[in-house]
Amino acid sequence: MSSVKHMSLSPILLQASEPGRKLLIISSLLLALSGCDAVQQKLGLEAPAAKLARDEAEGKAVGGACRQSGRAIEDCYSIYAWLPKSAIYEGWRDMDIYMRENKLQTVEPQLPPPQPPGTKKKKPAAPLAEETAAEAPVDQKAAAKH
Repeated sequence: MSSVKHMSLSPILLQASEPGRKLLIISSLLLALSGCDAVQQKLGLEAPAAKLARDEAEGKAVGGACRQSGRAIEDCYSIYAWLPKSAIYEGWRDMDIYMRENKLQTVEPQLPPPQPPGTKKKKPAAPLAEETAAEAPVDQKAAAKH
């Protein structure tokens, strides 16, 4: 019965020892799955060329939006520091040309600009005990006068 099983296996697997077979099978599966986009997306892996292309496209879109909203190019650079400056400039310049050719006015932004990633909103600090003690007598004096 075991001779029937071994006939269907490749000659390389027959020559390998038991741990070697497992390693060979696992490595071949990993090699096959490494090209699978679904696996790469689940693991959060991204090819450098794809990331660069995505950042370039996003930078152009951001640059165009900054120009349309009347935001200075330097402000766009500082707000969107994680995007390539060359892409932001290219998008800003293309939108500037388009707006001049079509005599379009800027559209004022309704929302404040987004915070760059990695910056968190600070919680208002609780007043120190010294500050509250200093304010309390003033409030009591004001209440006594009324």
